[in-house]
Amino acid sequence: MPNPRDIRRRIKSVQNTAQITRAMQMVAASKMRRAQEAALIGRPYASQLCEALRTVIPQAGDFTHPLAEQRPVRTQAVILVSTDKGLCGALNGNLMREAATCDPGMTLFVAAGKKASQFLARTHRRLLAEFTYRDAPLFGEARAISRFVRDLFLKGEVDRVEILFTEFVSTLVQRTRRQTFLPVCDLPQLASGMGSAAPAPNHAGADAGAAPANGSDTTEFAFEPNAAAVFDALLPHHLNNMMYQVLLEAKASEHSARMVAMKNATDNARELQRDLTLDYNQLRQANITRELLEITSASMAAS
Repeated sequence: MPNPRDIRRRIKSVQNTAQITRAMQMVAASKMRRAQEAALIGRPYASQLCEALRTVIPQAGDFTHPLAEQRPVRTQAVILVSTDKGLCGALNGNLMREAATCDPGMTLFVAAGKKASQFLARTHRRLLAEFTYRDAPLFGEARAISRFVRDLFLKGEVDRVEILFTEFVSTLVQRTRRQTFLPVCDLPQLASGMGSAAPAPNHAGADAGAAPANGSDTTEFAFEPNAAAVFDALLPHHLNNMMYQVLLEAKASEHSARMVAMKNATDNARELQRDLTLDYNQLRQANITRELLEITSASMAAS
């Protein structure tokens, strides 16, 4: 039979746990709102930049850029973007499960986040570099990651670079996503299918030197001073911005998942507290009833 003192201790422990998870929920909710706003605000520019490049690159004629060179894939690099801390539900688990499908014989990893580094060390996979980023990611942090993998690709040390991250869909839904980073070929959009992104302003593609589009497929573009100079400036910026948007998506996903996980933990703790309190009251009532019976029996025996 459980001891009332033990039950009281468990109730107190659960109360303390509920207070901690409630505080973490409130902190995550505060960070979540800012992270979601940053991710959603960045999507229109990233989408419009991709669209501008899709339109302009075919008009460059026979010009080819080293960042767009496609070659047989013998070695690939994967940028694994995770969180620094846990307590965010299945977010990191889903991400690591997808990372485990990569062929370890031909895959090199670049970790962004401590959880990614710990997973790679635990599974004995090849880690090239480890990067960190803040709760409010800086463009310079994204540029450092982009420059590192860009140099690997240009030196021929890897033939393809992919990003594995968590895309923010909503507060309750975060989706593990894997997309090509290099070579710059299909120019994927981060917010594909996301109706929440606002229309992009018209100035997003102005740097490409394009003439006003008239809706025709025969639109011609003039490159000043030349196509090489334009793409030498535009493609690295596109990659830096893509990496920056990935970090924003990852942070929005992290704080959303942590807020939901802490809310569920708080609700579960309070439910457990109610169950333990009920058990304690029933046990206490049973003990009182037993003591009354013992007193009554002793009184009857004495008489």
